[in-house]
Amino acid sequence: MARTIDQQIAEAQAKLNRLKTRQKASETRRKIIVGAIVTTEALKDPKIARWMAATLRRNATREVDQKEIEGLLAELDAKAQSAGAGEA
Repeated sequence: MARTIDQQIAEAQAKLNRLKTRQKASETRRKIIVGAIVTTEALKDPKIARWMAATLRRNATREVDQKEIEGLLAELDAKAQSAGAGEA
């Protein structure tokens, strides 16, 4: 039995929605991977720590986001300051 045009449209929309979901999941995984790598390196390198802390403070404007990264910012600040202590 042949599918109606409405059925074909519904199937195409369902496929498009599945593809959009896969794309969003892929983008989220990429962000997690990059974020983990940059954070790890920032906690090792004072220069990267300073940059990352400044970038986060400048771009995390929502209060809920700021609260979520408080601990990380403290770690980054400590790492950034450790370079100054080592140079003195």
